[in-house]
Amino acid sequence: MPDALDALTKSLLQAATKAGADAADAMAITASSVSIEVRGGALEQAERSEGTDIGLRVFVGQRSANVSASDTSARTIEEMAERAVAMAREAPEDPYAGLADPAQLSARRDAEGLELCDPAPEPSPEALQDDAARAEAAALAVEGVSQVQSAGAGYGAQKIHLAATNGFEGGYARSERGLSCVAIAGSGTGMERDYDGDSRIFQADLRDAQEIGTRAGERALARLDARKPPTGSYPVLFDERIAASLIGHLLGAINGQAISRGASFLRDAMGEQVLPEGLSLIEDPSRIRATGSRPFDAEGLPTQQRAIVEKGILQGWTLDLATARKLELTPTGNAARGPGSGPQPSNWNIALTQGEASRDDLIAEMGTGLLVTSMIGSTINPNTGDYSRGASGLWVENGEITHAINECTIAGNLRDMLRAMIPANDARRHLSRVVPSLLVPGMTLAGA
Repeated sequence: MPDALDALTKSLLQAATKAGADAADAMAITASSVSIEVRGGALEQAERSEGTDIGLRVFVGQRSANVSASDTSARTIEEMAERAVAMAREAPEDPYAGLADPAQLSARRDAEGLELCDPAPEPSPEALQDDAARAEAAALAVEGVSQVQSAGAGYGAQKIHLAATNGFEGGYARSERGLSCVAIAGSGTGMERDYDGDSRIFQADLRDAQEIGTRAGERALARLDARKPPTGSYPVLFDERIAASLIGHLLGAINGQAISRGASFLRDAMGEQVLPEGLSLIEDPSRIRATGSRPFDAEGLPTQQRAIVEKGILQGWTLDLATARKLELTPTGNAARGPGSGPQPSNWNIALTQGEASRDDLIAEMGTGLLVTSMIGSTINPNTGDYSRGASGLWVENGEITHAINECTIAGNLRDMLRAMIPANDARRHLSRVVPSLLVPGMTLAGA
């Protein structure tokens, strides 16, 4: 890890101690990014940013405060520490606040072996523009595509360092390469749009620009001549692109903050069945080349593989230090934070057990129902799990896709939906949330 970030965090800790803090932790992040958008084969927009952010959290007894800045001068660091300590002295006491005990700290202090940063040189703006232009051209080559709303490519890199007065020091680097295309088919009030894209840590893993553009165009075409579905109870198949949102609701419901407030439809479900018997939900922060991987969490605790749900049974909550103390449980190494915020529980890489059937198999088996490919808005009650969202997609009749659907609402209860869902086998394994298409046998549709 670069000496510059190490020195910054040490300077912040020294300034905090001098200002009167009993304990402190500091974070420093350098980030650079470049993004390119094309339109009509020509450069539409180009942006580049570089900067360093520093953050300091101090403790005065059981009181704490957070400050951050993008200026790394010695004067700023001193003023940050003085302001943070003054703020902490006025803050209310929190019996659960505080750094980790040294015995809890991760022995791993870097990301060696996780392959979180591509050693290849940063792509040139010209190379990014060429990728975006090829994606746009491929989308326009799809018969029926009238225009491309946007085609863009980007690259970003970060270096992160964390240090604390309990003895923790560690850091690592990340990189990301992305490419996307949004195509529009049809004309006038009958226009429809859809997208495709890819984001990877390593440039060599990124899907081809032509494939992305072509797929965006084909998806836009499939949405033409949409109509409302009939109102009633039907099976609903959540496409792989959006199925992770269902698992996201489960993860939100087992987050330590929600549990500690009692604001979760799963608050009493520890040890109970929350998924079908054959399904498990595994968290693995050590997956190679995965954006959710990390060697330690934002409080310096070790990250670890764990079964959140095992064979359908909920095994535990997602906890940082504060929520673990409040619930009188062991922290799970899931603290996340930025320079300007305190830690809060967050999940890393998640993988749901995949099924044996393909998405096409589930379409054939569902009979008549809705394949959801996009959703907008939401009305979700976190206490009861009542679920209602606007949706669009494709109508399935007698096991075959017949036409596009829009302007409909799908509704149900998340506890019932999660326990009944049937997974396909089409999850993309490089994502931080590896979730296949999910079939929910019965939901309420409100359409025509």
